Amino acid sequence: MLQRDRPIRLWGTAEAGSIVSASLNGQTATGRTDPQGRWRIVLPAMPAGGPYTLSVKAGRGSQQVSDVLIGDVYLCGGQSNMEFPARLSTGAWGGLAAHPEPQLRFAHIEKESAAAPLEDLRQPAPWRIVDATSAGDASAVCFYMARSLQRSLKVPVGFIDADWGGTTIQSWISPAALATQPAYAEGVRSVATLARDPGAARENEDRRSTAWWRATDPGWKATMRWADPAFDDAAWPRIDLAGSWKEAGIPALAGFEGVVWLRKTVTMTADQAAAADRLLLGPVDSHDTVWINGRWIGSNGIGWFWRDYAIPRGTFHAGRNVIAMRVLGAGGPIGQPADRSIKLTDGGAVSLAGPWSYQVGAPLKGMTPPSPPWEVPTSLTTLYNGMIAPIAGYGFKLAAWYQGEANVGDAAGYATLLPLMMSDWRRQTDTPTLPFLVAQLATIGTPASSPAESSWAELRDAQARTVRADPHAGLVVTLDLGDRYDIHPTQKLLVGERLARAARAVAYGGTDAPGGPEVASVTRANGDLVIGFRNATGGLRAYSAGTAIGFEACAAAVCRFIAGTIDGERIVLHGAARPGIDRVRYAWADAPYVNLYNADDLPAVPFQWAIM
Repeated sequence: MLQRDRPIRLWGTAEAGSIVSASLNGQTATGRTDPQGRWRIVLPAMPAGGPYTLSVKAGRGSQQVSDVLIGDVYLCGGQSNMEFPARLSTGAWGGLAAHPEPQLRFAHIEKESAAAPLEDLRQPAPWRIVDATSAGDASAVCFYMARSLQRSLKVPVGFIDADWGGTTIQSWISPAALATQPAYAEGVRSVATLARDPGAARENEDRRSTAWWRATDPGWKATMRWADPAFDDAAWPRIDLAGSWKEAGIPALAGFEGVVWLRKTVTMTADQAAAADRLLLGPVDSHDTVWINGRWIGSNGIGWFWRDYAIPRGTFHAGRNVIAMRVLGAGGPIGQPADRSIKLTDGGAVSLAGPWSYQVGAPLKGMTPPSPPWEVPTSLTTLYNGMIAPIAGYGFKLAAWYQGEANVGDAAGYATLLPLMMSDWRRQTDTPTLPFLVAQLATIGTPASSPAESSWAELRDAQARTVRADPHAGLVVTLDLGDRYDIHPTQKLLVGERLARAARAVAYGGTDAPGGPEVASVTRANGDLVIGFRNATGGLRAYSAGTAIGFEACAAAVCRFIAGTIDGERIVLHGAARPGIDRVRYAWADAPYVNLYNADDLPAVPFQWAIM
């Protein structure tokens, strides 16, 4: 699937210095490989159509790709709610595609974290035709959006999803762009060092970590020798790591929160030592640092994230090896024995099941040690490097973004990073006005019964303000589609349909409003507050009530609920313009109940608005 109505870029490798020619749909272009054998060719823009055959010749070699369609290509990115597969979405049991839809295709970018931008994907991402057997594997949100658009556009549509659950937005921004932010510049440089000189990068990170522990842990000097493979731990007690250490039946650990050291002796053959590639430890609650034979390997501070550390060549050797792990948290390794092993390059593994030696360290609480800036899910730039950079030259009609849960708690930072990422992707794809569709965070947790501060509301507000300031962006509200107990609500069909509506307005020049009612003004009038909305054509409506709920009038830090009366495209908060009232909020909670919609059944956008 190739993007219509824009030059088509092709790239690849061949023998250095050879002439390369490409032909598609009667159009031909030529080029020459550089000294490293790389080549790039640009074919002229073409209208929607196909199927065609793409032919490329280089020297005495040639390659053909058949069944090539030209239409619109969408790029979908984010974390787990974009990654969520269609087969698990509400209604999927009834069938997602009863028969093949050759005009609708998708490709999935496999997870790849890289220290420097890759020129090509490390794992293939083949195009797949949507049919009864394939549709369930697609990103649900992206699939429902693309299906809706393809059915109305009547042209071929392809969608590519590049997503990774739990990841922060910092992971998806290019090194050049993220380095412009002072808070991340040093970390970006550290990631770049990892690409050039992994040993130096690890040594630098080890020094940074050591400095923190030296300043924080009163027992640091004595306990650091426990990472030494020569240390004799024969007198240490043993623990079977099958769930939290609190559940191990050991009184000293039953209520312990702080530092616990763990050691494991592993005997390996020379072949196993040479083939050791990754250290898998499962999830760890919550921060761990790992040494192998006294060599610092890595650390991570996300409790639910499964540890998967790269093992530098030469770390293991034939015979006795010692793995030492320092854990700061309240549960330690919380997976099962089968989760922990040494992965070998030949596909085999050395099990780390069985008892580990342990020793209790300092009872530290509320501490956050530093983690390497290249460790997923809080890495800097590495997912851009591995999953976006290799396809940036591909032509795209639009981008859809569903992410932010991992950045809750830093709405101010997100308000800078989201527009930075959007401008970055536009620059990297050479599409200055690339339409961006942003799915706002859904609700989570117990519904609010009284006004309170909300980090989720703040993040949603950062998303809304970013879109409001961007003439080529659209926002999709999902407040009414959340799940009280699950951060991954299954109702993805409506999210996709709402994204398709926004796309018609933002990317295709449609006349319908891209989304639901959005605050445009708040004024005082005879003791009332009057809220004006845009995107309220056809009038506002309150479902299941005579008033709109979720509005708050605030004076400094004190807010109170005020029922809203609908007046056409306005909401009137009667008697709310009291002395001291300085702002109005709507749906300001992790899990607000809302009933305000427009005539197109689209929910109003949450907001906080200062009153002059």
